[in-house]
Amino acid sequence: MGKRPQAETGEIQIEDYHGLVCQALGRDARGGVPMAGAAHEELDLAWVLWFGVTVAVCCGLRVCEPCLKKADRRFLCKEIMMRGSAGAPSSMPHHWIRGNVPLCSCCMVCKQQCGTQPKLCDYRCVWCQYTVHDECMVDSLRTEDCTFGEFKDLIIPPYYLSAINQMRKEKRTNYEKVVPYCSKHWMPVMVLANTRSGTNMGEIFLGEFKMLLNPVQVFDLSKIAPAKALQLCTWLPCSAVRVLVCGGDGTVGWVLDAIDEMKIKGQERFIPQVAVLPLGTGNDLSNTLGWGAGYAGEVPVEQILRNVMEADGIKLDRWKVQVTNKGYYNLRKPKVFTMNNYFSVGPDALMALNFHAHREKTPSLFSSRIINKAVYFFYGTKDCLVQECKDLNKKIELELDGERIELPNLEGIIVLNIGYWGGGCRLWEGMGDEPYPLARHDDGLLEVVGVHGSFHCAQIQVKLANPVRLGQAHTVRLILKSSKMPMQVDGEPWAQGPCTVTITHKTHALMLYHSGEQTDDDDASISSDQNTVKC
Repeated sequence: MGKRPQAETGEIQIEDYHGLVCQALGRDARGGVPMAGAAHEELDLAWVLWFGVTVAVCCGLRVCEPCLKKADRRFLCKEIMMRGSAGAPSSMPHHWIRGNVPLCSCCMVCKQQCGTQPKLCDYRCVWCQYTVHDECMVDSLRTEDCTFGEFKDLIIPPYYLSAINQMRKEKRTNYEKVVPYCSKHWMPVMVLANTRSGTNMGEIFLGEFKMLLNPVQVFDLSKIAPAKALQLCTWLPCSAVRVLVCGGDGTVGWVLDAIDEMKIKGQERFIPQVAVLPLGTGNDLSNTLGWGAGYAGEVPVEQILRNVMEADGIKLDRWKVQVTNKGYYNLRKPKVFTMNNYFSVGPDALMALNFHAHREKTPSLFSSRIINKAVYFFYGTKDCLVQECKDLNKKIELELDGERIELPNLEGIIVLNIGYWGGGCRLWEGMGDEPYPLARHDDGLLEVVGVHGSFHCAQIQVKLANPVRLGQAHTVRLILKSSKMPMQVDGEPWAQGPCTVTITHKTHALMLYHSGEQTDDDDASISSDQNTVKC
């Protein structure tokens, strides 16, 4: 699960702003070494108050470091909003830059390949990504209105922000009137990337998404908290925004918590739908929603945006986990968590606790998904020998919807909200011919299973054994009578003494389901009773 970095939080206070922010960073289109970018900034105080940091904007211009200041003076970079325009513009011309056109790109005029000469040649528009040969460039193309290309339905045009800025000055909030200027099917996307998740690939995506979108739509969660970034939704049409979270399941939970805060503030009509680019270690929520078990750069960023456009809206149950310590005459405030994936007590929580402690001591070691899983394997093997969680059934009581459940000899109990667990295992359905219904993530039910130990968990993951199915319920209560046991909620582990754990339904989250990555089991789970959310 991705770590939550310390990011700046706080309310947005914007009175007026105009901005041009650019830092042209990125990989050389021909596979060369990344080069320093030409950057220039016109950033007034209100914009800084909104984002808390200078926004990094990729326009695609490459320049060596000694020429940085000269390029800064000579070349205009990507505008996040139009400057000095009277009224409410509804279009803008192409923004052409010369050289470094993508490989295999074709001229929009003659349809022949661009960038074939061994020098800086040909032009590319930083918004629509169209390319044109030097010899095909004519004056009419320089003044022609930009269509914003393939991703016009995802981009927030600079002229839209100019119009909204003017409306805010006039204290008008009917932003829907500006939408026809953009597109009838407009669904602007926001990209929230955790640069510290899993394989640390988030930094790469920041630049690549800024190349394709308006840089105002792309956020680094190590520098700005989701609650602050999501306030951009209030500048956009109701129920139109889609958010792409680049990170692990923990990062997704962090963003969903921020969306819950929007509901508390009365901003429910601006709630976005959430897609996931899995950069964490486990990625079970991402897997459940069809976005895959892990991303390692095998899919181009352009295809990721296409997947976001085509994804279907569904609901995800979110649960309240309340942990009340035993004794102390109820003077201690109960600990409250929000659960998206699963809660567990026993060996898998112990592995997560040991992993978490190890990562806190040496964070630089945990930069690879393979290394992370190897550390999990090490602690799982160790527990097979030590059996720190044995005789759990003698230490804990389980109630499902108020009914006491007699427990067999167990070392762990897992309460599931989603279909996947343990990095890609469908725990509830298991294997064999036993007729168990597929687990759903939107039916208001939790699936509760037991495991006999770490070795049993390993057998389940390779489909050599089934879990001990204890039942389904709307409300789950566990009473830890004695001793201290490891527990976890969505990969956040801790050691817990005698207590009562109560899990009840909290709310629904609006998610995006990508059907392209689903398995046969996923297909049955979704199609059996899909609850689609209309945009």
